[in-house]
Amino acid sequence: MFKTIAETATSEVIEKKSKFIADAFYVETVEEAEEKIKEIRKKYYDAKHHCFAYSICTNSGSIDRFSDDGEPSGTAGAPMLNILNSQNLSNIVVIVTRYFGGILLGTGGLLRCYSEATKQALDSVDKAEKDLGLIVKFIVAYEDLEKIKYYFKQEDIKIIDFNYAENVEISVEITEEKYQKMLKNIKNFNFKVKEQKVVRKSFIALSKKEEN
Repeated sequence: MFKTIAETATSEVIEKKSKFIADAFYVETVEEAEEKIKEIRKKYYDAKHHCFAYSICTNSGSIDRFSDDGEPSGTAGAPMLNILNSQNLSNIVVIVTRYFGGILLGTGGLLRCYSEATKQALDSVDKAEKDLGLIVKFIVAYEDLEKIKYYFKQEDIKIIDFNYAENVEISVEITEEKYQKMLKNIKNFNFKVKEQKVVRKSFIALSKKEEN
């Protein structure tokens, strides 16, 4: 289980005529994070520095990366990543673009501004709790439809799609833990599952929002 941002965030910090623009995005893969970085570079094509940090949750652990993008080492990307880690945020990329104002800020000033822009962006949006999970399709007979729907409701498993054919195909979002529990006890249920298969990995929202 991890926390992430519930929506796109942005903020702006100005220090001695230098402008720091922070953009934060929810992402699910390294490829998505890298694509967001490219988009920001293109959007602010006339800025010299596009420093970033991201943290991505995977089955084998967290992937954390950062870049100072030409700023003095340790003044931008690393402190930005430290903020993400200190707030236990994952599946997120933050890019801070800097427009130089003509006055040198020094390493302390840079570290402070990149950190402040990142914090302001993160503080401006709600957070959501998510977990690694699955999209699973279950096939049941029509007479068992209401029984399995009741089970999913009791277990707080989200139904995302129905397909009515010879039997009923029900697609759900389910955490790995709940799925394994279901497989272990499926013989004892008062409904029968004719077939079930994992469609793909997913990230399951555990709660709507968390107040800042």
